Amino acid sequence: MLRLLCFLLFALPVHAQTLRIAAASDLAYCIEDLNAVFKQSQPSAEFKVSLGSSGNFYTQIAAGGPFDVFLSADQAYPKQLAASGAAELSTLKPYAIGRLALWTMQPNVVLDLARLGDAGIKRIAIANPDHAPYGQAARAAMQQAGVWDTVSPKLVLGNNIAQAAQFVQTGNADVGLVAYSLLKSPALSGVGRSLLLPAQSHPPLIQAAIVTRYGKGNPLAVSYVGFLQSNTARSTLQRCGFDLPERH
Repeated sequence: MLRLLCFLLFALPVHAQTLRIAAASDLAYCIEDLNAVFKQSQPSAEFKVSLGSSGNFYTQIAAGGPFDVFLSADQAYPKQLAASGAAELSTLKPYAIGRLALWTMQPNVVLDLARLGDAGIKRIAIANPDHAPYGQAARAAMQQAGVWDTVSPKLVLGNNIAQAAQFVQTGNADVGLVAYSLLKSPALSGVGRSLLLPAQSHPPLIQAAIVTRYGKGNPLAVSYVGFLQSNTARSTLQRCGFDLPERH
């Protein structure tokens, strides 16, 4: 009987540890690569990834939502969570700088911010600036170009930057201001025409990671945020169309 019990104990599988990640949707085609690299050093790690708007995740995490790590498209939301006690300030780390691009599937659209008011452009897709950092950057870029007031009636707002890109891809918008990282993905690379906007055309989209209050008891959470500072993670992010911040 004792021998059988020992056999059963040794036959039990090693329990996987689950890391729950709330990730900005500009990471849609990069997060799996990052997780695969992380898993090489943490083979028992399993991932539950939710993609969406950083502002929406902020609201959920502030209310105690079950996420261990928040990968925001800006620094403001993680800092606000830390200030309210909903996240651990000591773990806050910038991990990427997002870039905006004009993207169209229409052959006659001129890819120029100053030409967005052209009569031939009926609908312009951006992420909702009320809660999406990419939407806020798009608004700033159009304000700097002096076309915001003119084009505002043409705007089609996505809940997040991935949905804004989907509007362009499906023809529900003539052009969009979308995350360059989405256009670098295998699914969209070479599809349509795009123009990477100068970094100076809008405030920098410095993206930050933080361990939430919910995740502070999960050792994988701190490890993951630290991993994003590694050379391997940074090269993966750069390959996916992000610029890189200085290490902190």
